[in-house]
Amino acid sequence: MAKEVTNKEENYSLWYNNLVMKADLAENSAVRGCMVIKPYGYAIWEKMQAALDKMFKDTGHVNAYFPLFIPKSFLSKEAEHVEGFAKECAVVTHHRLMNSPDGKGLVVDPAAKLEEELVIRPTSETIIWNTYKNWITSYRDLPLLCNQWANVVRWEMRTRLFLRTAEFLWQEGHTAHATEQEAIEETERMVNIYARFAREFMAMPVIVGSKTATERFAGAIDTLCIEAMMQDGKALQSGTSHFLGQNFAKAFDVQFTGKDGKLDYVWATSWGVSTRLIGALIMAHSDNNGLVLPPKLAPIQVVLVPIFKGEEELNTMREQLLKVKAELEAAGISVKLDDRDNLRSGYKFAEWELKGVPVRIAIGPRDMQNGALEIARRDTLEKQVIPMADAAAYVTDLLQSIQENIYNKALAFREKNTFVVDNYEEFKTRIEDGGFFLCHWDGTAETEEKIKEETKATIRCIPFDMPSEPGKCMLTGQPSAHRVVFARAY
Repeated sequence: MAKEVTNKEENYSLWYNNLVMKADLAENSAVRGCMVIKPYGYAIWEKMQAALDKMFKDTGHVNAYFPLFIPKSFLSKEAEHVEGFAKECAVVTHHRLMNSPDGKGLVVDPAAKLEEELVIRPTSETIIWNTYKNWITSYRDLPLLCNQWANVVRWEMRTRLFLRTAEFLWQEGHTAHATEQEAIEETERMVNIYARFAREFMAMPVIVGSKTATERFAGAIDTLCIEAMMQDGKALQSGTSHFLGQNFAKAFDVQFTGKDGKLDYVWATSWGVSTRLIGALIMAHSDNNGLVLPPKLAPIQVVLVPIFKGEEELNTMREQLLKVKAELEAAGISVKLDDRDNLRSGYKFAEWELKGVPVRIAIGPRDMQNGALEIARRDTLEKQVIPMADAAAYVTDLLQSIQENIYNKALAFREKNTFVVDNYEEFKTRIEDGGFFLCHWDGTAETEEKIKEETKATIRCIPFDMPSEPGKCMLTGQPSAHRVVFARAY
């Protein structure tokens, strides 16, 4: 088939890039480092948006929208924040173009220089907290629980579709609270929502934990995260939730009058996931035949393919398959009938396999005679013939089975590639083959940095569910209260 995918065991990076483009998810744009998300890829993002948006609203959050442009002076108000993002900022300096004096093109009009330069948002904490200053005056205004679906720009030098691009889509929640405890609880609530989404919708097992001080979000007191293992053994940070303390409230003078009549600064959080999740979805589950999509996020859950000779046979099969389609859709299943008459059924099978459609139903002349359907599941490539009358009930159960199987397969892979290591020399050797390593660390930034320099591995998180297990740092031999997760990462 023309859209054959590179073998992932031979070249994982090329396999990934190849699959993104051949499955019609995205492509590089004319703007360096930016991508075009194609309709099929965007349909996956819409499914993610819908599921997450419901989770946010079920926990009391509301959507709003804030400006793309941020006055440069705003970024300077929180020292750690500006230091963390300064090198990634795209800056608008002028507001007009003009014809060049030599008539050979357009140039920036020097008379149109902005009084204050504008940063294209790398994240929205500063513009939002400047706005919240006008919204919050009393404890009655709290908590303020806002989310926005937006795009951001971080000027990346080395990019990869979905995983790291100069512009990407995301959601960012920004909340304000009357007490420190409420803000901490919100931070934990949102990272757990991300974990539930990853597990239940993406069929992707994740480890939940906190970042080290070195790996925290710029301006945060604490950063919580979910970390997933890809099929090459590397980690992918798939979502973060930040406890910001009163840092941004103090930077933008956001105070409220409490029940006791006293003024105090509000407590803040921010949290977000991005289109990077589509990259995670691809790398966690897909194979050399193409995408493997969990049914809950598949734009098309079932494809119907007639195997026919001639227009008359096609018309008879189409009539029958339209009835099957209606029954499946009545059960809440998204279905596509592929009745194109200019392509062979084998080509169609390969195309929908490449696009990761969870279930393929085929019907040929003999099936028509027997009142039967051939059902193929994408995750295992197994086939089964069933009575046509049983289609809706059978497929409903099958989709749930596929969702669970994809998760269990990914979980088994992670468990097989998670190792407890106490010897640094052993760690340096084994990290070359990938995986998650549970190791003791002495808690210092110096040790963390040295391990990163020597092995390219970072501390992905300090897991919440790791039992207290005193030991000695694998590098320095100094005391360690518990193990952390080391891995190489995207």
